[in-house]
Amino acid sequence: MQPNIQKATREGIAKAATVLLEGGLAAFPTETVYGLGADATNARAVARVFEMKGRPTFNPLIAHVPSLVAATELIDLSPAMLRLAETLWPGPLTLVAQQRPKTGISDLATAGLLTLAVRVPSNAPAHTLLTRVGRPIVAPSANTSGRPSPTQAAHVATDFADRELFILDDGPCPVGVESTIVGSSEDGQLMLLRPGAVPSDIIEQISGQPIRRPDHLDKSAKAAPTAPGQLASHYAPEATLRLNATHRNPDELLIAFGPISGTLAEPGDVITLSPSGDLTEAATNLFEVLRAIDKTGFTRAAVMPIPNTGLGEAINDRLTRAAAPRS
Repeated sequence: MQPNIQKATREGIAKAATVLLEGGLAAFPTETVYGLGADATNARAVARVFEMKGRPTFNPLIAHVPSLVAATELIDLSPAMLRLAETLWPGPLTLVAQQRPKTGISDLATAGLLTLAVRVPSNAPAHTLLTRVGRPIVAPSANTSGRPSPTQAAHVATDFADRELFILDDGPCPVGVESTIVGSSEDGQLMLLRPGAVPSDIIEQISGQPIRRPDHLDKSAKAAPTAPGQLASHYAPEATLRLNATHRNPDELLIAFGPISGTLAEPGDVITLSPSGDLTEAATNLFEVLRAIDKTGFTRAAVMPIPNTGLGEAINDRLTRAAAPRS
């Protein structure tokens, strides 16, 4: 058995739709990362997603739909969330809200929660696929659980090299980090459940209210996830990462961001997130770099400091989880 990769042509999209409608799994591109798709209303198909990824079943999934109208059939959006959806969808934003009655979404997809995470991706083949299927599709990142997310079809094929899986190939993902996830507290205040491709200051500008950062963004928090991407150890290469490095040890690979100076400039192997220190470029390259680390043979890597502003918040979140002790 091995994956079946097809280009995201009309024929390829039609094949992916057939696979999903028949209860199979199909990996497909979004603007953020490749997702491992399954019919969200098919409990058996959703269970296969958890099995293939080795993903804990208490970790909820995101339902992907082709439009805001389709999203509002699944969840009840507050006025602030509706403003976000109208402005940022389609795009790399996920909203978590109360699930409406009788959506047909599998309880396994929501991890038994009363809320549901929903996104409208902007990738054209993904939109065509979702429209053709006509059902919400869960699509966590198409990698084995805990590993760096896939931004190319080849990454998906590598992680599932010994599995039968249909993969729709639309080339590299232009954004490269997952969607920002926004929920709300019981009093209606917006909550940042996962930093991502939409910076939090943009969320605040559009919604007209501050966004709260709940306790789980402290990576030591032990509570069960309320949205994807909240596990303490996640996105991890095999190598051990040391963050905010101001020097390099002889046995370490350097992960650079911007110009290299001082003791970091000592001779040694380097992989660069962005030579100019551009956060958008670094976000696009992040998971490719995390995957490349293990190909170098190094078991330790030092990561230069990255500003915690704009997309830097999402990059640092992923790096912190990648560096966390394995559970």
